Amino acid sequence: MGLNGPAAVDAIDFEGEGQGPSLFSGAPQSVGFNKLRKRLLRQVRQALQDFQMLKGQKRWLIGLSGGKDSYSLLAILMDLKWRGLLPVELIACNLDQGQPNFPKHVLPDYLGSIGVPHRIEYRDTYSVVKEKVPEGATYCSLCSRLRRGNLYRIAREEGCDALVLGHHREDILETFFMNFFHGGRLAGMPAKLLNDEGDLLVLRPLAYCAEDDLARFAQAMEFPIIPCDLCGSQDGLQRNAMKAMLADIEARMPGRKDAMLRALAHVNPSHLLDTKLFDFAGLDAGGSD
Repeated sequence: MGLNGPAAVDAIDFEGEGQGPSLFSGAPQSVGFNKLRKRLLRQVRQALQDFQMLKGQKRWLIGLSGGKDSYSLLAILMDLKWRGLLPVELIACNLDQGQPNFPKHVLPDYLGSIGVPHRIEYRDTYSVVKEKVPEGATYCSLCSRLRRGNLYRIAREEGCDALVLGHHREDILETFFMNFFHGGRLAGMPAKLLNDEGDLLVLRPLAYCAEDDLARFAQAMEFPIIPCDLCGSQDGLQRNAMKAMLADIEARMPGRKDAMLRALAHVNPSHLLDTKLFDFAGLDAGGSD
């Protein structure tokens, strides 16, 4: 089955019904928004199926940063659950990392208003990152490690099988090219990952979703976006360079991002140079004595 997704989503009709969980009560009813909503639902359903994300899972912890991607992830998963297409319990979690001027009321107020089970956890990882990272260096790596460790802990405390994150198509491609250009390896960002301890899955159901689509969706839904004042304020990040490169390629050759994503799912080890993945020594023309 291609990236367009299962027929269960194709059968959904939004026309004039205003269907969906409570957070969609004020959503636009335009044809354009309904098409966008259905496309995102279809792509998420496809990722759930392709990577067997629902295999034995009962309860998911949704990492909610307050950005457009994690808000959209929560909304799409709630939409699927409301339609009976996602048989897992959902709990949203925001890790307040102690960034200056972080609006502590925004997420609990919003989540309470739409009736989403949630947990707000405070851990001052901001001070740790500021102390440990040299002036001028990027904070992202250490910040994300500290955040992930806390989210794993919270997932265990909440009895969850999986931590679900809002990384999308561009995140995966940018990570691939960062590893390609700066790490000397072919590696991206997996849609499904088992943590080192082997007790939690990390899932990325937005793997097939375009960042531009998520931005339009978040704007239409009027999510109360919270900017990141820690890493978002830093210039010259390698990821920004990758983002600009991919945007330029897509502008000159539309459709290349989707082609790149498909390439990550169609790997031919015999046409690469990794002797650990393919037995080049075992190749023999068969005619020698």
